Amino acid sequence: MNYFEIPGLHQPIAQLMMGTDYYKPELLDTVGKLLDEYVELGGNAVDSAYIYGGGNSEETIGLWLESRGNRDKIIVLTKGAHHNANGPRVNKQAIDEEFAVSLKRLRTDYVDLYALHRDDPNVPVGPIIEALNEHIAAGRMRAIGVSNWSHQRIQEANDYAAARGLVGFSFSSPNLSLAKPNEPFWAGCISADADACAWHREKQLPLLSWSSQARGFFTGLFTPEVRDNADLVRVFYSDDNWERYRRAEQLGKERGVSTIQIALAYVLNQPFPTSALIGPKNSAELQSCHDATSIKLTDAELTWLDLSGER
Repeated sequence: MNYFEIPGLHQPIAQLMMGTDYYKPELLDTVGKLLDEYVELGGNAVDSAYIYGGGNSEETIGLWLESRGNRDKIIVLTKGAHHNANGPRVNKQAIDEEFAVSLKRLRTDYVDLYALHRDDPNVPVGPIIEALNEHIAAGRMRAIGVSNWSHQRIQEANDYAAARGLVGFSFSSPNLSLAKPNEPFWAGCISADADACAWHREKQLPLLSWSSQARGFFTGLFTPEVRDNADLVRVFYSDDNWERYRRAEQLGKERGVSTIQIALAYVLNQPFPTSALIGPKNSAELQSCHDATSIKLTDAELTWLDLSGER
């Protein structure tokens, strides 16, 4: 397992983070064993959110942490302030209310990483940064970041924080994958494009990628002719992405690894700190992801894979 630093954390974070959106307490025996295997492989970070499973994800993580007695060894990321049926909720009241519930579900008095789940560009960054800094000062959050924010908004927020001696965002969690989306998988979600990646490279701000393996696009279960997954077709089916698939398959055969492992290695070998949020359902899938962390790709291979050198 490979690791990198996020300012505010007391330990390095693994490049593979366990995604837990499908977790629920009745699955604790199954997912608990999978989490144990992940830890045995060197993993130390789990990702959740206030809205995942109506709270089931956070509840399950809390039960696992309590039963294993390993809270101090596990980096917990949770997210909040996602919009609801009434619209955006990026405000102090929503953050405070949801975060209090998240802590209770997680059976802890702090989280290592806290991210705003969505953005509301109509809300000034100042009050948001100030609200989050209250939790940092109280020891309830160790580091703050965002999911699905543009890099321009992150920079604005960090400029505000720096000018006032406050803690800014120390990580971002958009989508980043070898397959480039035609449109957002969910409305309002952000994928890191070339400009965003250039900004991350300049700032060396860690990027924690969701859907890092393009929701199974590289598994071999899909072809241009297989179109029964409407969302995958809508988001990832394109001539360029099928060419990226072909190149990942070719490089995988040359390296003796699978196509999807090359796709994961693409995320993990960016010229800035990255972590991939993974959602393995069994030991074999977890081991496949772990093995991909040892694949090293050159800058030339990265640009060849994603076609960026041909634009």
